[in-house]
Amino acid sequence: MLDGSPSAAHADPRSLRVRVFGRGFLAGNRPAERGSYVRVDDDTTARTLVVRTMWGANKYAIPAMLLMIGHFAGEAMVPVIMGVAIDRAVLTHDGGQLALWLTVLVADFALLSFTWRFGERMAIYALHVIEHQYRMRVTDRMLDPAGTDGPARLPGTALSIATSDVSRLALAVFLVIFPVGELFAVIVAGVILLWISWPLGLAVLVGAPVMFWLLDRAGAPLRARTAEQQEHIGAAAGTAADLVAGFRVLKGLGADRPAALRYRHASRQARDSAIAAMRSEGAYVALLQTVSSLFVVAVGAAAGVMAVNGAMGLGALITVVGLTQFMIGPLNAISTNFGAVWNGAVPSADRVLSVLQAGPGSHSGDVDAADGPLVIAGLPDPTGARSDLSIPSRGVTVISTDHATTRRLTAVLSRETSIDGVHIRIGDTHHASLDQAAGRQVVRVVPHTPHLFEGSVLENIEAVADSGGDHVSRAVFAAVCDDVAQVLPDGLDSPVGEAGRMLSGGQRQRVGLARALAAESTFLVLTDPTTAVDSMTEARVVERVQRMRADAATVVFTHSPSWAAVADTVIRLDPLAEPALETVK
Repeated sequence: MLDGSPSAAHADPRSLRVRVFGRGFLAGNRPAERGSYVRVDDDTTARTLVVRTMWGANKYAIPAMLLMIGHFAGEAMVPVIMGVAIDRAVLTHDGGQLALWLTVLVADFALLSFTWRFGERMAIYALHVIEHQYRMRVTDRMLDPAGTDGPARLPGTALSIATSDVSRLALAVFLVIFPVGELFAVIVAGVILLWISWPLGLAVLVGAPVMFWLLDRAGAPLRARTAEQQEHIGAAAGTAADLVAGFRVLKGLGADRPAALRYRHASRQARDSAIAAMRSEGAYVALLQTVSSLFVVAVGAAAGVMAVNGAMGLGALITVVGLTQFMIGPLNAISTNFGAVWNGAVPSADRVLSVLQAGPGSHSGDVDAADGPLVIAGLPDPTGARSDLSIPSRGVTVISTDHATTRRLTAVLSRETSIDGVHIRIGDTHHASLDQAAGRQVVRVVPHTPHLFEGSVLENIEAVADSGGDHVSRAVFAAVCDDVAQVLPDGLDSPVGEAGRMLSGGQRQRVGLARALAAESTFLVLTDPTTAVDSMTEARVVERVQRMRADAATVVFTHSPSWAAVADTVIRLDPLAEPALETVK
């Protein structure tokens, strides 16, 4: 109970709302929810996924559907109430009956207001619940450490699937709310017309389902154009993201104009495809609305003929005319809500399934540990012979080879690809038999260009840390990130910006190295980790990394003399033979 105490007077309004309303539908600080889990398996088709999505938020969609049914049924009753009032009150000059039916009409409008306000609110909430579920699932799948198989996607294309396509698919929730209520209204109107005149009622009850069946048949061109539109929009977004990410490099190479022309071409394709899809959708909806309007006009005209012939009274005629005018709205809305939403959701569901049904980009086993030296067996050389490369389980090992071989071997070590005839072992354990967690912990491959996420320097370093703050501090010191902290305005709490754009190349490289060192891997594989720093800083990094990882193995692909000077093992590897480098997933 609320009192006049200072604590009650200054209470958070959100907490008061929770106390008054509870943690139900009106509570504003409830945790986000994902609704019922929409099942996706290998046999799920785009149409099946849309149907499952329709029932994915039943907790809110079903009450919203019932409220919408009540709303549209109440709308259908308006001309009926008016017709009865004319027959029983106006034509008979009965004031009591007039007051009675006016009261009924007011109650009906109160019902219309209540059901619409709360039904629409629940419908929108159901939409956001299912949209949140899909967005999280698509994002989680894209960020899975094992990756996804299939063709590579540009960042903009992935963003388009996680936003635009997910939004279109989530709209399928509305198909069990608004079209159902509108269809129920048509059925109620048909039953009333059947009671007034069975030929009119039969025409409505039989003709309306036939029109609904035609919706899906007529929507095939729209589905094809919508799918094409989404593909072109995703390509344009991917090209834009790619252009922005490499703008500095393109500017330095003088290739900014060709890149802009490439984006202009992709953007023009997206524009033309969007216009074509909108034209197709407009023609589709216009055709269905024209047919439904002609259908309703025909019913009204037939009722007029019956009234002229004396087969129908004045009140019944007003009821029929009112019902036919009312039915234009639901029938046209069904053609829009069902047809356009369904035909937009199906191609988007296909693109969402391309992510959710994608297999892992790298395959793993179920072994959770491995110990011993790292052996890359079966390496081919240009003469056709094969040899084994053994890397000790402690100390710094420098491998000096060409860039192509470095790229291939690091891809194999990270299990992104495999080379025919080449196998990797850690002691007696095959690398491929390790599970995902153990695979990353035993052999961690760090790319030459670190991928930083938006946040602070410290947050980037701590992202993969396996131990507490002391180990992170050691990693910061070993990567000479203490110098980075001294020149940044907020030290390690300074933001790095999107993709680390607020840092210089050398600073980004050291932050990426510190993050790799904080992970405590058995074998840490680095590729030219100090190319963006000066020679003095490189010498400090080399010395500190060697000291920090004295009890573990550090493998460095580099030609740097500084790394070779402290290495316990130096391997000069000939380029791998090209014919043996066919990669398989």
